[in-house]
Amino acid sequence: MLDSNQIGQATTDEDISRHVLRKIDTRLIPLLFVTYMLNFMDKTILSSASVFGLKEDTGLRGQEYSWVSSIFYVGYLLWTYPTTILIARLPIGKYLGANTLFWGAVVALTAACTGFRGLLAARFLLGVAEATITPAFVFVTSTWYTREEMPSRTGIWFSGNSFGGLLASLFAFWIGHVHDSVGPWRWMFIWLGTAIFLWAFVLLRLLPDSISTAEFLTKEERQVANERIVAAGTGQTERTDWRREQVTECLVDPKTWFIFGLEVLTQIPNGGTQNFANIVIKSFGFTSLQSTLVNIPYSILSATIIAGTGHLAGRFHQANCLLIVAAVIPCVIGSALIYSRAQLPSSVQLLGYFLLSSGPSAMPLALSLVQTNYRGVTKKMTMTALLFLGYCAGNIAGPQLFREAEAPLYPTAFRSIVVCYGLVIVLVIGLRCYLKWQNACRDWNEAIVDQGPDHSDTHAHHELTDWQTSGFRYRY
Repeated sequence: MLDSNQIGQATTDEDISRHVLRKIDTRLIPLLFVTYMLNFMDKTILSSASVFGLKEDTGLRGQEYSWVSSIFYVGYLLWTYPTTILIARLPIGKYLGANTLFWGAVVALTAACTGFRGLLAARFLLGVAEATITPAFVFVTSTWYTREEMPSRTGIWFSGNSFGGLLASLFAFWIGHVHDSVGPWRWMFIWLGTAIFLWAFVLLRLLPDSISTAEFLTKEERQVANERIVAAGTGQTERTDWRREQVTECLVDPKTWFIFGLEVLTQIPNGGTQNFANIVIKSFGFTSLQSTLVNIPYSILSATIIAGTGHLAGRFHQANCLLIVAAVIPCVIGSALIYSRAQLPSSVQLLGYFLLSSGPSAMPLALSLVQTNYRGVTKKMTMTALLFLGYCAGNIAGPQLFREAEAPLYPTAFRSIVVCYGLVIVLVIGLRCYLKWQNACRDWNEAIVDQGPDHSDTHAHHELTDWQTSGFRYRY
């Protein structure tokens, strides 16, 4: 039994911890949210530019637009693993800020492109610049938040994706009314690139490099923040070395390849629909300007679903895989409707497009699976790199399914999207069963039950992986 002094001390500690968490949220979440919003605006601006003169002004023909879409992810792919190593070794605030300066400059300079080769070069460099953003955010979230808090916080900053889509639609609608010698698509890149470049200085000033150097917390609050992460059993991220044995462990861990496959299959549809969204919407009978407005309710739906599933994943610790299934089922239906569009009225085709809005929520849920189920900085960052290799592979392949010869119906693309999302359901159910089995094996081997004490904090000060940590239980 606790005496009154112990109860009072526990209450005080909880109040202090909540106060520190509020300060962390207030500082970090807006920075991550706005950066991710700009990140998605940049990704979707190519789709908007395609219906406002980019293809005509640069002389793109045949599959060249698809390659301009895909080459972005080649740059992303090649820089993913090097940047995950740098993220773990360099001061994260300074590194992310410097990377954002480069990113903004490349976006703005895209407006100077006059042909296919120039666009390829700009989009490749853009992929290199953006390869750092999401892995860095995964690292920051793992550094500052507990296992219980990660899914909801990831859902919040990832929903910046959809708000970025909403703002990008309004932005494109506004710029689309500009008629001058520069052209609306060039103004899109100039304005957005300038905004990203200026935002980099905000990150350099406000994003902390680590808990121990966070100026917005007092010395006592930094200690509380650090103790929260130690108690969470996710492992510290400061003063760590890159360990080859953890890379090997990650590569032989079966759950690694479940999650990798899940990411590839969810990103093949994303790569196509993200870059061809406005073109597909125009084929429903809308004008170029109207196509930008149609994406507004789509973005609102997507943001709501991302934030909602993130909240549910944080509240119900063993619901993550089921939420992914729930997110992709509407996508199977939506892509099937668009595939059958020749026999359907435009209103039903549009409904099918809106049903695709739940698809983007699968990625933050996959990120949460990585954040909560991997310990050891090297192992976790290796898995993060693999996740984004899968992300790139899917997004490189996706645009190639949209064959110019099949426009505007694109039957091959939407048939493939149905298959991909169907396989996602099979794969994620397999992952859930595997993680449940692993927990049961751990219960048996350690002679402790799931509801028993979690001893993972005993090892939190050491650079141990989830395989090496007794008491560690997987979230699924």
